[in-house]
Amino acid sequence: MRAIEITRPGGPEVLELADRPDPVPGPGECLIRVAASGVNRPDVLQRKGAYPPPPGASDLPGLEVAGEIVAGDSQALLAHGLQIGDEVCALANGGGYAERCVVPVGQCLPVPRGWSMAEAATLPETCFTVWANVFDRAQLKAGETLLIHGGSSGIGVTAIQMARAMGARVLVTVGSADKAEACRALGADVAINYREQDFVAAAKAATDGRGVDVILDMVAGDYIGRGVQALADDGCLALIAVQGGVKSEIDAGLVLRKRLTITGSTLRPRSAAFKRQVAQALREVVWPLIDAGHIKPVIDCELPALRAADAHARMESNQHIGKIVLTW
Repeated sequence: MRAIEITRPGGPEVLELADRPDPVPGPGECLIRVAASGVNRPDVLQRKGAYPPPPGASDLPGLEVAGEIVAGDSQALLAHGLQIGDEVCALANGGGYAERCVVPVGQCLPVPRGWSMAEAATLPETCFTVWANVFDRAQLKAGETLLIHGGSSGIGVTAIQMARAMGARVLVTVGSADKAEACRALGADVAINYREQDFVAAAKAATDGRGVDVILDMVAGDYIGRGVQALADDGCLALIAVQGGVKSEIDAGLVLRKRLTITGSTLRPRSAAFKRQVAQALREVVWPLIDAGHIKPVIDCELPALRAADAHARMESNQHIGKIVLTW
């Protein structure tokens, strides 16, 4: 099969086409003929040498794919209502930048009705991440307010739509007027340009001084301390990345007085059992919302897999709105 390898740690140019043996599915796994692969920030970190694959995972980058099941554990497929020939999108543990990818059967979900393979490839990493952090860990509920940092990112556009579909109010931070407009078009109630406004003051103003109930934070750094200020009583800050750095000063007194929760998680190292549980929740709760049209694909660009380096350069430019997808 053709695959995109990381030849050495470095910039986008270290991504190169290679020939690899087709992977072989083991117990509880299936083999997907990949039509499209989603591009995510962890892929960039892995390329730089900062996010090594967990033990047993492929060294190839790529954490989400869409395609056709062509082989696998028949009993596991049957147990999950799947069979060879089904079109699925799947959360991979690695190896997604390839024409064939092995994934645990429990991490497969059906391609939504009317969605292309490229559109379906935008779903797994973002939906699993948003569900696990916003709705599971942070327990966002209908009627509450969510603040999303990086509202126009792949995670952001998914979180906006999922939260709105679940009955929450949504605020986002963005870095340009175009991104603000895109987020509002997806359902964000308030878009805060962090280059022009202080998000703490803007979040307080948008909630009549109360603050927000949940923050989805992929920035970290000094955003954590400022997030503590922006949260309402009993609020929760869910940290999913550290693009702004790993150190922050917080007002511990505010955490005590407001009874705040600060939590964080990374998805890739979690167990197959955990990911299977998230997949089940998505299929039961989120996939019907997709079928009803409440959640739509947002693709910044589709590029041939041979242009993986361009896809990474686009992501690192921070100019994209929505997901970047590689097609095979």
